[in-house]
Amino acid sequence: MSLLSDVHRGLSFPGSPHRVALVSGSCLYFHYGCDGVDDRGWGCGYRTLQTLCSWLVSLADQQRVNPRPVPSVKEIQDSLVEMGDKPPSFAGSKDWIGTVEAALCLDHFYAVPGKLVHVPCGRELERELEALYGHFQGGGGPIMMGGDRDNSSKGLLGVCSGPTGHHLLVLDPHYYGRAGSLPKGELQTRGWVSWRGLESFEESSFYNLCLPQFWTKGSPPL
Repeated sequence: MSLLSDVHRGLSFPGSPHRVALVSGSCLYFHYGCDGVDDRGWGCGYRTLQTLCSWLVSLADQQRVNPRPVPSVKEIQDSLVEMGDKPPSFAGSKDWIGTVEAALCLDHFYAVPGKLVHVPCGRELERELEALYGHFQGGGGPIMMGGDRDNSSKGLLGVCSGPTGHHLLVLDPHYYGRAGSLPKGELQTRGWVSWRGLESFEESSFYNLCLPQFWTKGSPPL
């Protein structure tokens, strides 16, 4: 697959932020249909998890370690059955996965824990800003985000604050097409990667975050 990497690079910041923290290292953009599997309507969690995995693979490549490749949707489902988290019928199904399953798979495939953070409602996301800044400033990778009313899985690649408020850099896996079928500039123009103000998140939806506990700088943020 000719997956695009670091599709957020070159994207303009909202306004003139006085504080910014972005993902360290490099990650690939996994999205609906990128590997020929039509997973529209159910695969967004798998794609976001694959993006997280691609970041770990990229770090291993830089360290000249032979990493385990990014798992396919099938391999993710099979692993969750193998771990006993899902029944055998889950394999080959169109069932969703969320942040809990992502944390299990990060540990299973790469021996990297995923820290789970529960945000009771969208308006309380602001309380997690310092944790997000600490994660990204400490060399952290992409974060997986999911919810209940807002149940569309998405990746977080950064955070910024300025006169226009607080924003999260969101990577949306819901674009459907073969890998590399849309240039990076058009992905940005169409909003598949974009800065979203905190007010744009559902106030009445809870959100769960999965933060891979691995840092490019070698030590966790305080």
